[in-house]
Amino acid sequence: MNLNLNNKYALVCGSTAGIGKATAMALANEGVQVTLIARNEEKLKATLTELPQQRQHDYIVADFSNPDELKSKVSNYISKNHGFHILVNNTGGPAGGPVFMADLDEFQKAFTQHLKCNHVLAQTVVPFMKEAGYGRIVNVISTSVKQPLDGLGVSNTIRGAVANWSKTLANELGQFGITVNNVLPGATGTERLTEIIKNKSAKSGNSEEEAAHAMKQAVPAKRFAKPEELADAITFLASERASYINGINLPVDGGRTKSL
Repeated sequence: MNLNLNNKYALVCGSTAGIGKATAMALANEGVQVTLIARNEEKLKATLTELPQQRQHDYIVADFSNPDELKSKVSNYISKNHGFHILVNNTGGPAGGPVFMADLDEFQKAFTQHLKCNHVLAQTVVPFMKEAGYGRIVNVISTSVKQPLDGLGVSNTIRGAVANWSKTLANELGQFGITVNNVLPGATGTERLTEIIKNKSAKSGNSEEEAAHAMKQAVPAKRFAKPEELADAITFLASERASYINGINLPVDGGRTKSL
């Protein structure tokens, strides 16, 4: 299937590891010119060398704990270079733990890094998308928006807020040829999953191998996802082929989520 992504520009957040990096690679392989964004410049430089070099890829160093600085850096980049047809919002999840035990600053930090930063990035890139008559915003969040996950109280709360923000934005921007969709990863082979397995192991007294096995048994596919499998779904939603898909939550979880 020709995804018609040649000569498109994409901004991919959290793109030095895991799902973000796999997405940057997948988009670049489809002919997209990718701008990576993350806080670690050395990792950004290393990732940049791994992208296929038929386009002039680039990066922005930014910390998602400071939305104002993030907006300033991306706005400055756009003024000197180009806008973006595609925005992939992807930020590492909050620390685990019961929601009742969470401190207020945990909610504030997560709200800033996820919803506020998603919002300022959308505000910054949408004017170019409107001019181009083409825009794709894909938010990588969690299956917890359909079924809250035990032990991830703050994440469950904030991810739900992002999902509703996204649906509202989709309703407002659809008339301009801009779609806004959410991809909901299940258990995926990333650093985040490694942390979750370690926590489950420590709480249960089982080995990490046993904890991982138990998690896999909860998935009909009986395995964890590869980051590339999430990247493929994101890349499709970013393409012209997905032009009439708007405002959805797309689980990519091997069938783990019990709801439709």
